[in-house]
Amino acid sequence: MKRYISSTLSYIFKLESKIAFYPSVLSLVGLLFAFVMFYLESKGISKYLLENAPVLVVNDTETARSLLTTFIAGLISIMVFSFSMVMILLNQASSNFSPRILPGLISNRRHQIILGVYNFTLLYCIFTLVSIEPDGNKYQLPGFSVLLAIFAMTCCLAAFIYFIHSISQEIQVNNIMDRIFETAKCRLKILIESQVKADFEDSSNWTIIYSTKSGYFQDLNINALKEISESKNLKLEIIPIKGRYVLKGLPLAKSNVTLNDDVIDEVCSTFRFSRSELVEDNYLLAFKQITEIAVKAMSPGINDPGTAINAIDYLTELFAIRLQKYDSNIVCNSDDVPVLKINSVDFKDLLFQVMAALRTYCKHDVIIVQKLVLMLNFLKTRKGVKLQSYITAVEQELNNLREDATGSLKNDADLTLIKHMIH
Repeated sequence: MKRYISSTLSYIFKLESKIAFYPSVLSLVGLLFAFVMFYLESKGISKYLLENAPVLVVNDTETARSLLTTFIAGLISIMVFSFSMVMILLNQASSNFSPRILPGLISNRRHQIILGVYNFTLLYCIFTLVSIEPDGNKYQLPGFSVLLAIFAMTCCLAAFIYFIHSISQEIQVNNIMDRIFETAKCRLKILIESQVKADFEDSSNWTIIYSTKSGYFQDLNINALKEISESKNLKLEIIPIKGRYVLKGLPLAKSNVTLNDDVIDEVCSTFRFSRSELVEDNYLLAFKQITEIAVKAMSPGINDPGTAINAIDYLTELFAIRLQKYDSNIVCNSDDVPVLKINSVDFKDLLFQVMAALRTYCKHDVIIVQKLVLMLNFLKTRKGVKLQSYITAVEQELNNLREDATGSLKNDADLTLIKHMIH
Protein backbone atom coordinates (compact mmCIF):
# COMPACT_ATOMS: atom_id res chain seq x y z
CA MET A 1 0.00 0.00 0.00
CA LYS A 2 2.84 2.38 0.88
CA ARG A 3 4.41 1.70 -2.48
CA TYR A 4 1.29 2.78 -4.36
CA ILE A 5 0.92 5.89 -2.18
CA SER A 6 4.56 6.78 -2.85
CA SER A 7 4.09 6.29 -6.59
CA THR A 8 0.95 8.45 -6.56
CA LEU A 9 2.66 11.24 -4.65
CA SER A 10 5.63 11.06 -7.00
CA TYR A 11 3.29 11.37 -10.00
CA ILE A 12 1.51 14.37 -8.47
CA PHE A 13 4.86 16.03 -7.77
CA LYS A 14 5.91 15.61 -11.40
CA LEU A 15 2.52 16.86 -12.58
CA GLU A 16 3.13 20.03 -10.57
CA SER A 17 5.90 21.06 -13.00
CA LYS A 18 3.41 21.32 -15.89
CA ILE A 19 2.46 24.86 -16.87
CA ALA A 20 -1.28 24.07 -16.77
CA PHE A 21 -1.32 22.46 -13.29
CA TYR A 22 -1.89 25.44 -10.99
CA PRO A 23 -4.10 27.34 -13.47
CA SER A 24 -6.34 24.29 -13.76
CA VAL A 25 -6.53 23.76 -10.01
CA LEU A 26 -7.25 27.41 -9.25
CA SER A 27 -9.84 27.55 -12.05
CA LEU A 28 -11.68 24.66 -10.41
CA VAL A 29 -11.43 26.40 -7.03
CA GLY A 30 -12.88 29.58 -8.56
CA LEU A 31 -15.77 27.62 -10.01
CA LEU A 32 -16.52 25.93 -6.69
CA PHE A 33 -16.22 29.23 -4.82
CA ALA A 34 -18.76 30.81 -7.17
CA PHE A 35 -21.27 28.04 -6.38
CA VAL A 36 -20.56 28.38 -2.64
CA MET A 37 -21.30 32.09 -2.83
CA PHE A 38 -24.43 31.38 -4.87
CA TYR A 39 -25.58 29.06 -2.07
CA LEU A 40 -24.81 31.67 0.61
CA GLU A 41 -26.66 34.31 -1.37
CA SER A 42 -29.69 32.04 -1.49
CA LYS A 43 -29.52 31.90 2.30
CA GLY A 44 -29.65 35.71 2.48
CA ILE A 45 -26.08 36.72 3.31
CA SER A 46 -26.34 39.92 1.24
CA LYS A 47 -29.67 40.81 2.83
CA TYR A 48 -28.17 40.33 6.29
CA LEU A 49 -25.09 42.43 5.49
CA LEU A 50 -27.23 45.14 3.85
CA GLU A 51 -29.14 45.53 7.08
CA ASN A 52 -26.15 45.33 9.43
CA ALA A 53 -23.08 46.38 7.39
CA PRO A 54 -24.27 48.07 4.18
CA VAL A 55 -20.72 49.19 3.30
CA LEU A 56 -19.91 45.56 2.44
CA VAL A 57 -22.66 45.23 -0.15
CA VAL A 58 -23.10 46.62 -3.67
CA ASN A 59 -26.87 47.25 -3.78
CA ASP A 60 -27.28 48.68 -7.28
CA THR A 61 -28.02 46.18 -10.06
CA GLU A 62 -26.68 48.25 -12.94
CA THR A 63 -23.50 49.08 -11.06
CA ALA A 64 -22.95 45.41 -10.28
CA ARG A 65 -23.48 44.37 -13.91
CA SER A 66 -21.20 47.11 -15.22
CA LEU A 67 -18.45 46.18 -12.77
CA LEU A 68 -18.60 42.46 -13.53
CA THR A 69 -18.75 43.01 -17.29
CA THR A 70 -15.74 45.33 -17.13
CA PHE A 71 -13.85 42.84 -14.95
CA ILE A 72 -14.48 39.99 -17.38
CA ALA A 73 -13.35 41.96 -20.42
CA GLY A 74 -10.31 43.35 -18.60
CA LEU A 75 -9.26 39.95 -17.28
CA ILE A 76 -9.43 38.41 -20.75
CA SER A 77 -7.13 41.17 -22.02
CA ILE A 78 -4.72 40.71 -19.11
CA MET A 79 -4.66 36.93 -19.61
CA VAL A 80 -3.93 37.26 -23.32
CA PHE A 81 -1.08 39.65 -22.60
CA SER A 82 0.31 37.44 -19.81
CA PHE A 83 0.24 34.28 -21.92
CA SER A 84 1.87 36.21 -24.77
CA MET A 85 4.64 37.32 -22.43
CA VAL A 86 5.22 33.72 -21.36
CA MET A 87 5.53 32.61 -24.98
CA ILE A 88 7.94 35.46 -25.72
CA LEU A 89 10.01 34.51 -22.70
CA LEU A 90 10.24 30.88 -23.78
CA ASN A 91 11.07 31.83 -27.36
CA GLN A 92 13.86 34.23 -26.37
CA ALA A 93 15.30 31.81 -23.83
CA SER A 94 15.36 29.04 -26.42
CA SER A 95 16.97 31.24 -29.08
CA ASN A 96 19.53 33.08 -26.93
CA PHE A 97 20.48 30.49 -24.34
CA SER A 98 19.42 26.85 -24.71
CA PRO A 99 16.17 24.96 -25.40
CA ARG A 100 16.97 22.71 -22.46
CA ILE A 101 16.24 25.43 -19.92
CA LEU A 102 12.59 25.64 -21.03
CA PRO A 103 11.26 22.96 -18.63
CA GLY A 104 12.71 24.90 -15.71
CA LEU A 105 11.07 28.13 -16.87
CA ILE A 106 7.74 26.44 -17.54
CA SER A 107 7.69 24.89 -14.07
CA ASN A 108 7.99 28.31 -12.39
CA ARG A 109 5.36 28.05 -9.69
CA ARG A 110 4.88 31.80 -9.26
CA HIS A 111 3.87 32.34 -12.88
CA GLN A 112 1.53 29.36 -12.79
CA ILE A 113 -0.19 30.69 -9.66
CA ILE A 114 -0.60 34.14 -11.22
CA LEU A 115 -2.24 32.67 -14.30
CA GLY A 116 -4.40 30.57 -12.01
CA VAL A 117 -5.52 33.68 -10.09
CA TYR A 118 -6.64 35.19 -13.40
CA ASN A 119 -8.71 32.10 -14.23
CA PHE A 120 -10.12 31.96 -10.69
CA THR A 121 -11.36 35.56 -10.84
CA LEU A 122 -12.64 35.26 -14.41
CA LEU A 123 -14.79 32.21 -13.71
CA TYR A 124 -16.03 33.68 -10.44
CA CYS A 125 -17.06 36.94 -12.15
CA ILE A 126 -18.83 35.10 -14.97
CA PHE A 127 -20.93 32.95 -12.67
CA THR A 128 -21.66 35.86 -10.34
CA LEU A 129 -22.87 37.90 -13.32
CA VAL A 130 -25.13 35.05 -14.41
CA SER A 131 -26.66 34.84 -10.92
CA ILE A 132 -27.93 38.44 -11.05
CA GLU A 133 -31.66 38.35 -11.73
CA PRO A 134 -32.87 40.88 -14.31
CA ASP A 135 -35.90 41.99 -12.28
CA GLY A 136 -34.60 41.44 -8.77
CA ASN A 137 -34.64 44.04 -5.98
CA LYS A 138 -31.71 45.04 -3.80
CA TYR A 139 -32.40 42.15 -1.41
CA GLN A 140 -32.08 39.64 -4.26
CA LEU A 141 -28.89 41.18 -5.66
CA PRO A 142 -25.70 39.19 -4.78
CA GLY A 143 -24.10 42.37 -3.47
CA PHE A 144 -21.56 40.69 -1.23
CA SER A 145 -20.43 38.43 -4.09
CA VAL A 146 -19.90 41.53 -6.25
CA LEU A 147 -17.78 43.08 -3.49
CA LEU A 148 -15.66 39.93 -3.39
CA ALA A 149 -15.26 40.19 -7.17
CA ILE A 150 -13.91 43.73 -6.71
CA PHE A 151 -11.42 42.43 -4.15
CA ALA A 152 -10.40 39.55 -6.44
CA MET A 153 -9.89 41.95 -9.35
CA THR A 154 -7.69 44.13 -7.16
CA CYS A 155 -5.57 41.07 -6.39
CA CYS A 156 -5.35 40.35 -10.12
CA LEU A 157 -4.02 43.84 -10.81
CA ALA A 158 -1.39 43.41 -8.10
CA ALA A 159 -0.51 39.98 -9.50
CA PHE A 160 -0.21 41.46 -12.99
CA ILE A 161 2.27 44.09 -11.80
CA TYR A 162 4.30 41.40 -10.05
CA PHE A 163 4.11 39.22 -13.16
CA ILE A 164 5.65 41.98 -15.31
CA HIS A 165 8.46 42.39 -12.77
CA SER A 166 9.07 38.67 -12.48
CA ILE A 167 9.02 38.00 -16.21
CA SER A 168 11.58 40.76 -16.78
CA GLN A 169 13.84 39.14 -14.20
CA GLU A 170 13.43 35.60 -15.51
CA ILE A 171 14.69 36.47 -18.99
CA GLN A 172 18.06 37.65 -17.63
CA VAL A 173 20.70 35.01 -18.21
CA ASN A 174 22.36 35.56 -14.82
CA ASN A 175 19.09 34.80 -13.03
CA ILE A 176 18.54 31.73 -15.22
CA MET A 177 21.99 30.34 -14.42
CA ASP A 178 21.61 31.21 -10.74
CA ARG A 179 18.33 29.30 -10.55
CA ILE A 180 19.85 26.28 -12.30
CA PHE A 181 22.89 26.42 -10.01
CA GLU A 182 20.91 26.69 -6.77
CA THR A 183 18.62 23.82 -7.75
CA ALA A 184 21.55 21.56 -8.69
CA LYS A 185 23.43 22.56 -5.55
CA CYS A 186 20.50 21.57 -3.32
CA ARG A 187 20.12 18.28 -5.20
CA LEU A 188 23.84 17.50 -4.87
CA LYS A 189 23.82 18.36 -1.16
CA ILE A 190 20.96 15.93 -0.59
CA LEU A 191 22.78 13.16 -2.45
CA ILE A 192 26.03 13.81 -0.58
CA GLU A 193 24.34 13.77 2.82
CA SER A 194 22.49 10.54 2.03
CA GLN A 195 25.39 8.68 0.42
CA VAL A 196 26.99 5.74 2.18
CA LYS A 197 30.34 4.11 1.64
CA ALA A 198 29.66 0.40 1.34
CA ASP A 199 30.80 -2.47 -0.85
CA PHE A 200 28.16 -3.79 -3.18
CA GLU A 201 28.15 -7.38 -4.38
CA ASP A 202 29.51 -8.33 -7.78
CA SER A 203 26.52 -8.31 -10.11
CA SER A 204 28.15 -9.78 -13.23
CA ASN A 205 26.14 -13.02 -12.93
CA TRP A 206 22.86 -11.53 -11.77
CA THR A 207 19.53 -11.84 -13.57
CA ILE A 208 18.88 -9.01 -16.01
CA ILE A 209 15.57 -7.15 -16.08
CA TYR A 210 14.78 -5.68 -19.49
CA SER A 211 12.91 -2.48 -20.21
CA THR A 212 9.29 -2.85 -21.28
CA LYS A 213 9.13 0.55 -23.02
CA SER A 214 11.32 3.20 -24.55
CA GLY A 215 11.99 6.72 -23.31
CA TYR A 216 14.34 9.03 -21.48
CA PHE A 217 15.08 7.71 -18.00
CA GLN A 218 14.56 10.80 -15.81
CA ASP A 219 13.76 9.63 -12.29
CA LEU A 220 13.44 6.65 -9.99
CA ASN A 221 11.15 5.94 -7.06
CA ILE A 222 13.81 4.82 -4.58
CA ASN A 223 11.41 4.33 -1.66
CA ALA A 224 9.29 1.93 -3.71
CA LEU A 225 12.38 -0.01 -4.78
CA LYS A 226 13.55 -0.29 -1.17
CA GLU A 227 10.15 -1.65 -0.17
CA ILE A 228 10.26 -4.17 -3.01
CA SER A 229 13.76 -5.30 -2.06
CA GLU A 230 12.80 -5.73 1.59
CA SER A 231 9.55 -7.54 0.91
CA LYS A 232 11.05 -9.86 -1.73
CA ASN A 233 14.47 -10.18 -0.06
CA LEU A 234 16.45 -9.17 -3.15
CA LYS A 235 19.14 -6.74 -4.27
CA LEU A 236 19.03 -4.58 -7.37
CA GLU A 237 21.46 -2.66 -9.52
CA ILE A 238 20.12 0.09 -11.77
CA ILE A 239 22.00 -0.07 -15.07
CA PRO A 240 21.04 3.04 -17.13
CA ILE A 241 22.12 6.50 -16.12
CA LYS A 242 19.58 9.24 -15.57
CA GLY A 243 19.00 11.30 -18.68
CA ARG A 244 19.91 8.49 -21.10
CA TYR A 245 17.49 7.16 -23.69
CA VAL A 246 16.49 3.58 -22.90
CA LEU A 247 15.17 1.45 -25.75
CA LYS A 248 12.56 -1.25 -25.22
CA GLY A 249 14.27 -4.58 -24.64
CA LEU A 250 17.56 -3.15 -23.34
CA PRO A 251 18.83 -4.00 -19.82
CA LEU A 252 17.16 -1.90 -17.15
CA ALA A 253 18.30 -3.48 -13.90
CA LYS A 254 19.97 -6.54 -12.39
CA SER A 255 18.62 -8.74 -9.62
CA ASN A 256 20.47 -11.23 -7.44
CA VAL A 257 17.47 -13.60 -7.63
CA THR A 258 15.20 -14.70 -10.43
CA LEU A 259 11.96 -12.71 -10.41
CA ASN A 260 8.50 -13.55 -11.65
CA ASP A 261 6.58 -11.34 -14.05
CA ASP A 262 4.59 -9.57 -11.33
CA VAL A 263 7.71 -8.47 -9.43
CA ILE A 264 9.39 -7.41 -12.70
CA ASP A 265 6.37 -5.24 -13.48
CA GLU A 266 6.60 -3.68 -10.02
CA VAL A 267 10.29 -2.91 -10.51
CA CYS A 268 9.71 -1.42 -13.96
CA SER A 269 6.87 0.74 -12.64
CA THR A 270 9.32 2.58 -10.36
CA PHE A 271 11.15 4.01 -13.39
CA ARG A 272 9.85 7.30 -14.76
CA PHE A 273 10.39 7.90 -18.45
CA SER A 274 9.85 11.44 -19.65
CA ARG A 275 11.16 13.93 -22.19
CA SER A 276 11.03 16.83 -19.74
CA GLU A 277 14.34 17.76 -18.17
CA LEU A 278 14.17 19.09 -14.63
CA VAL A 279 17.27 19.75 -12.56
CA GLU A 280 15.28 18.76 -9.46
CA ASP A 281 15.34 15.18 -10.74
CA ASN A 282 18.82 15.02 -12.25
CA TYR A 283 21.63 17.36 -11.25
CA LEU A 284 23.61 16.38 -14.36
CA LEU A 285 21.21 18.51 -16.38
CA ALA A 286 22.59 21.59 -14.63
CA PHE A 287 26.07 20.88 -16.02
CA LYS A 288 24.59 20.34 -19.46
CA GLN A 289 22.41 23.46 -19.42
CA ILE A 290 25.08 25.83 -18.06
CA THR A 291 27.61 24.44 -20.54
CA GLU A 292 25.22 24.99 -23.44
CA ILE A 293 24.61 28.57 -22.28
CA ALA A 294 28.37 29.18 -22.26
CA VAL A 295 28.81 27.62 -25.70
CA LYS A 296 25.88 29.60 -27.11
CA ALA A 297 27.34 32.80 -25.64
CA MET A 298 30.62 32.17 -27.50
CA SER A 299 28.92 31.62 -30.84
CA PRO A 300 29.61 34.27 -33.53
CA GLY A 301 25.96 35.31 -33.58
CA ILE A 302 25.89 36.24 -29.87
CA ASN A 303 29.59 36.77 -28.97
CA ASP A 304 29.13 37.32 -25.23
CA PRO A 305 32.30 36.23 -23.37
CA GLY A 306 31.01 37.75 -20.13
CA THR A 307 28.16 35.24 -19.98
CA ALA A 308 30.60 32.41 -20.69
CA ILE A 309 32.82 33.55 -17.82
CA ASN A 310 29.83 33.61 -15.45
CA ALA A 311 28.83 30.14 -16.61
CA ILE A 312 32.35 28.81 -15.90
CA ASP A 313 32.13 30.29 -12.39
CA TYR A 314 28.93 28.35 -11.74
CA LEU A 315 30.45 25.19 -13.22
CA THR A 316 33.50 25.58 -10.98
CA GLU A 317 31.42 25.54 -7.82
CA LEU A 318 29.24 22.68 -9.03
CA PHE A 319 32.31 20.59 -9.85
CA ALA A 320 33.75 21.40 -6.42
CA ILE A 321 30.60 20.01 -4.82
CA ARG A 322 30.61 17.00 -7.16
CA LEU A 323 34.12 16.10 -5.91
CA GLN A 324 32.52 15.20 -2.58
CA LYS A 325 30.22 12.58 -4.10
CA TYR A 326 30.94 8.99 -5.07
CA ASP A 327 30.31 7.88 -8.63
CA SER A 328 27.68 5.33 -7.58
CA ASN A 329 24.82 5.69 -5.13
CA ILE A 330 24.37 2.87 -2.64
CA VAL A 331 21.04 2.58 -0.85
CA CYS A 332 20.74 0.50 2.32
CA ASN A 333 17.69 -1.02 3.96
CA SER A 334 16.59 -0.55 7.55
CA ASP A 335 19.33 -2.97 8.70
CA ASP A 336 22.06 -0.95 6.91
CA VAL A 337 22.54 -3.69 4.34
CA PRO A 338 23.22 -2.43 0.77
CA VAL A 339 20.24 -3.45 -1.36
CA LEU A 340 20.29 -0.97 -4.23
CA LYS A 341 23.05 0.36 -6.45
CA ILE A 342 22.30 3.28 -8.77
CA ASN A 343 24.86 3.98 -11.45
CA SER A 344 25.59 7.58 -12.44
CA VAL A 345 27.97 9.39 -14.74
CA ASP A 346 31.56 9.12 -13.52
CA PHE A 347 33.27 12.34 -12.56
CA LYS A 348 35.85 11.74 -15.27
CA ASP A 349 33.20 11.41 -17.99
CA LEU A 350 31.23 14.40 -16.67
CA LEU A 351 34.31 16.62 -16.65
CA PHE A 352 35.32 15.45 -20.12
CA GLN A 353 31.87 16.14 -21.60
CA VAL A 354 31.82 19.67 -20.19
CA MET A 355 35.43 20.47 -21.11
CA ALA A 356 35.14 18.95 -24.58
CA ALA A 357 32.34 21.37 -25.48
CA LEU A 358 34.08 24.36 -23.91
CA ARG A 359 37.45 23.54 -25.49
CA THR A 360 35.88 23.20 -28.92
CA TYR A 361 34.12 26.55 -28.92
CA CYS A 362 36.27 28.63 -26.55
CA LYS A 363 39.86 27.59 -27.24
CA HIS A 364 40.45 30.62 -29.50
CA ASP A 365 39.65 33.10 -26.70
CA VAL A 366 42.58 33.54 -24.30
CA ILE A 367 40.33 35.03 -21.57
CA ILE A 368 38.05 31.98 -21.56
CA VAL A 369 41.00 29.60 -21.70
CA GLN A 370 42.53 31.43 -18.75
CA LYS A 371 39.26 31.04 -16.84
CA LEU A 372 39.13 27.32 -17.61
CA VAL A 373 42.70 26.88 -16.37
CA LEU A 374 41.79 28.65 -13.14
CA MET A 375 38.78 26.33 -12.74
CA LEU A 376 40.84 23.17 -13.22
CA ASN A 377 43.63 24.38 -10.95
CA PHE A 378 41.05 25.18 -8.28
CA LEU A 379 39.53 21.70 -8.54
CA LYS A 380 42.95 20.07 -8.41
CA THR A 381 43.73 21.66 -5.05
CA ARG A 382 40.38 21.04 -3.38
CA LYS A 383 40.21 19.14 -0.10
CA GLY A 384 37.68 16.47 0.77
CA VAL A 385 37.91 14.73 -2.62
CA LYS A 386 36.30 11.29 -2.39
CA LEU A 387 38.48 9.50 -4.96
CA GLN A 388 42.01 10.14 -6.17
CA SER A 389 40.88 9.35 -9.71
CA TYR A 390 39.02 12.67 -9.68
CA ILE A 391 42.32 14.59 -9.42
CA THR A 392 43.80 12.46 -12.20
CA ALA A 393 40.87 13.36 -14.43
CA VAL A 394 41.38 17.08 -13.71
CA GLU A 395 45.07 16.83 -14.61
CA GLN A 396 44.20 15.05 -17.85
CA GLU A 397 41.81 17.83 -18.80
CA LEU A 398 44.50 20.39 -18.08
CA ASN A 399 46.73 18.64 -20.59
CA ASN A 400 43.94 18.51 -23.16
CA LEU A 401 43.25 22.21 -22.68
CA ARG A 402 46.92 23.04 -23.11
CA GLU A 403 47.08 21.13 -26.40
CA ASP A 404 43.99 22.81 -27.81
CA ALA A 405 45.07 26.26 -26.68
CA THR A 406 48.55 25.76 -28.16
CA GLY A 407 47.02 24.88 -31.52
CA SER A 408 44.54 27.77 -31.56
CA LEU A 409 46.32 30.71 -29.93
CA LYS A 410 48.89 32.38 -32.18
CA ASN A 411 50.19 35.11 -29.91
CA ASP A 412 53.37 34.15 -28.04
CA ALA A 413 52.41 36.22 -25.01
CA ASP A 414 49.06 34.42 -24.73
CA LEU A 415 50.73 31.01 -25.04
CA THR A 416 53.33 31.90 -22.43
CA LEU A 417 50.64 33.06 -20.02
CA ILE A 418 48.57 29.89 -20.42
CA LYS A 419 51.57 27.57 -20.07
CA HIS A 420 52.70 29.45 -16.98
CA MET A 421 49.24 29.14 -15.40
CA ILE A 422 49.05 25.43 -16.14
CA HIS A 423 52.45 24.71 -14.63
